Amino acid sequence: MAKVFNRITPELEAFIAAQSLFFVASAPLSPTGHINISPKGLDSFRVLSPHQVAYLDLTGSGNETSAHLLENGRITVMFCAFQEPPCILRLYGNGAVVLPESKEWRSLLPLFSPLPGARQIITVDVERVQTSCGMGVPILQSEEQRRSLLDWAAGKGAAGLHTYQQAKNLTSIDGLPTPLATEQ
Repeated sequence: MAKVFNRITPELEAFIAAQSLFFVASAPLSPTGHINISPKGLDSFRVLSPHQVAYLDLTGSGNETSAHLLENGRITVMFCAFQEPPCILRLYGNGAVVLPESKEWRSLLPLFSPLPGARQIITVDVERVQTSCGMGVPILQSEEQRRSLLDWAAGKGAAGLHTYQQAKNLTSIDGLPTPLATEQ
């Protein structure tokens, strides 16, 4: 049964901290635009307050969430328990993109472990916190975090990452600009 909370409780914060994977969903306003759901891992998620969270977003092949947030701000973050007891937690809210050149970046970045390829920080002002049973989610064992993305980013170096971002991360698959495009 679904339960709605008016904030992230200490128990829900502990649940979040115990998860090795989370999902981010966003969508453009256009009814023909593509809805995006991205899995995220590594040590990249932080609860900032009972009403705000953030994650360190690493350079990847796309930048859909960033474009959607620039257009409309809507975002949902979902956590699933893959161990007992079952639980699904969704955080609904309005997100914003924090770029490395901003003052906010300098205050938020120290909250995260240093990860090669950090592109931006996504903050979410949480408006709704909801749990549901999760009894249909399989029990899975997390073995370890992949290092592939981190190794790729470290191998690119700062200049190589910048070149990659300029080539691959300035627009969404629907042609929406990302904040990386608007900073130029």
